[in-house]
Amino acid sequence: MNEKEVAEIRRRFRPEKSSVTHVRGCYVSEQGEIVSQFDQSLALMPQEEGENLLALLRKTLSGSLGRNLLNLSFSTAQVVDSPEHKLLMELRDSELRNEEAVAAFFQQVAESFRLEGGYLILLAYDSYDVPFRGKDGGTLEDASDTVYSYILCSLCPVKQTKPVLSYHIPENLFRNRDVDWVVSPPEAGFLFPAFDDRCANLYETLYYTKNTAESHQELVDALFHRELPPPADTQKETFQSLLTETLESDCNMEVMQSVQGQIVNMIEEHKENKDPEPLVLSKGALELVLSASGVEEEHREAFAQRFEEEFGVDARVCPQNLVDKKKFEVCTPDVTIKVNPERADLVETRIIDGAGYILIRAEGGVEVNGVPIRLTEE
Repeated sequence: MNEKEVAEIRRRFRPEKSSVTHVRGCYVSEQGEIVSQFDQSLALMPQEEGENLLALLRKTLSGSLGRNLLNLSFSTAQVVDSPEHKLLMELRDSELRNEEAVAAFFQQVAESFRLEGGYLILLAYDSYDVPFRGKDGGTLEDASDTVYSYILCSLCPVKQTKPVLSYHIPENLFRNRDVDWVVSPPEAGFLFPAFDDRCANLYETLYYTKNTAESHQELVDALFHRELPPPADTQKETFQSLLTETLESDCNMEVMQSVQGQIVNMIEEHKENKDPEPLVLSKGALELVLSASGVEEEHREAFAQRFEEEFGVDARVCPQNLVDKKKFEVCTPDVTIKVNPERADLVETRIIDGAGYILIRAEGGVEVNGVPIRLTEE
């Protein structure tokens, strides 16, 4: 799925667009026990509560493709005949009315997924009459020849609130607020089948993880029997390690500024072009970045070899997983300097009298603990 397709389905979970009539779910304890199950009708809920429930489901389609939202592909053998794909299809085709399938799904999740304090499994079914879209990008709501039926699953932590002092206006009194249990935005979830080319793709599912440092591979193993790419934070750490290990003498301030700048420029250009397909970088593309940054050929070859070992021969990585376009940070054991990424050129390094220095060109004034200071010449 691309960004436009994700956004189109995400809009389905707004009150004025939604045709979700009920949400099935259960509460799983911290020990992995299914404590209770429910089938909640949105029509019978107060409006505000129904909107809050749709907002939780909508969060499962938030974040960035390649970081929080991952396209997972099933093998042909799985689609033809596998218990995991059959269960997902039964949930969708029965519109969540098959009690055995729903119970089996809840049990699979409960056995493979743990959260401190317990969590809710939310399951919603929707059938979407996909409007016809013309070449000019306009849509005709009454001209539809495709119906996209799908399920959305959200795994939402349930956290206990702390007792606090609250003020009751009608009684003009202070009282302790009772301890309660609050449902938080989803930690993980998925959409099945994927919405590709604005129709159902039974060979793919869109998987969501809130935490870019933890993808919950154990959940994916249980539900989809597929291998996830490393979490986004792990990819960034691996990329940084590869630069350190392979660039050797070329691993200097100028090269790091150039690598950061080039990758950020790619991200910005992709955004300006409004290309809905996610931007990914291959080993070859990263070699070109290093070459343009002045890295020697032998170091580029060493990087390419280690890249294949860590990410795979034909790997494609999301650039947002490699650099933080909003941060450029320079650290020593005792000092941390945060620089506007657009002005990383203000920082340079030098060896003076045998000692290493970080030099920062001061423009527009300098403050120390909020106090403007004057720069004096020796």
